[in-house]
Amino acid sequence: MQPRSEQRAGLAYGAAAYTMWGLLPLYWHLLDAASPSEILAHRMAWSLPVAVVILAVLRRWSWVGPLVRQPRKLALVLVCAVVISTNWFLYIWAVNAGHVLEASLGYFINPLVSIAFGVLVLRERLRPLQWTAVGVGALSVVVMTVAYGKVPWIALGLAFSFATYGLAKKGIKLGGIEGFSAETVVQFLPALGYLIFLGARGESSFTTGGVGQALLLSACGIATAVPLICFGAAAVRLPLTVIGMMQYLAPTFQFLLGLTVFHEEMPPERWAGFALVWAALAVLTWDALRTARRARGELAEAAARAGEAASAGVIQTAAAPEAPGVKP
Repeated sequence: MQPRSEQRAGLAYGAAAYTMWGLLPLYWHLLDAASPSEILAHRMAWSLPVAVVILAVLRRWSWVGPLVRQPRKLALVLVCAVVISTNWFLYIWAVNAGHVLEASLGYFINPLVSIAFGVLVLRERLRPLQWTAVGVGALSVVVMTVAYGKVPWIALGLAFSFATYGLAKKGIKLGGIEGFSAETVVQFLPALGYLIFLGARGESSFTTGGVGQALLLSACGIATAVPLICFGAAAVRLPLTVIGMMQYLAPTFQFLLGLTVFHEEMPPERWAGFALVWAALAVLTWDALRTARRARGELAEAAARAGEAASAGVIQTAAAPEAPGVKP
């Protein structure tokens, strides 16, 4: 078990990571003079220098050689880079097009989609309550589709793209900073080429939007890397059950921003859809906590039995009669 000070640090890092992710709509909104594609390109291009600085400070280069000698993992890095770029673009576009609430719904749905991927792709078996949560989540999508007369494609696009990203990451098995760095290498040249193209056409807000706009665009790499570093620091200090519960902080902040800052509409049918998703997540969280508590109890019971068996063995050895002709 981690020392209490380490657990407190993990909670602080986790809260910082998910709070920053939850407040990112405010940052993207400051950049609405730029197109979503330009913001995305700057986010991709400036992430690489940040990643290189972090790796240099931590002296983590040993993973590079083994990675480049494994074509399958390199292909998965390419998949991750493409999918997370798609996710980032859709999120930035949703925020600056006034769809923050639907974007938050996507990240609320994401755990349910990840579970469904586990069943369909990894052949994992679900517990009854997990099936219940997935079913209620699917019902919420149906409710909102019928109410609005259209599929909530922004939410589903964000949920499925991020779930696909997580699925591909499982096959790479790199740490958070290492994986982030590998993906930014893939993203860098296409992003740089697009930014040069915009500059040549005179359509780059980096050069025409003033110093403030240029600084904000340059800081996209830091805005991407810092929450990820905090998340990595939390992940090594906290149980997965705690991390799983904390992940709901980000879409909760996004939801509150959509209501209070961006003043998006929340008609009854949307409340109904969100309520069903929250009910599904409550079931999922309760099941995870119950399973983790049961696992801890079984582990403690097994350890106690092993201790009793070891004690009994020591007593039997001490009580055994000395063999004739044998001296200690």
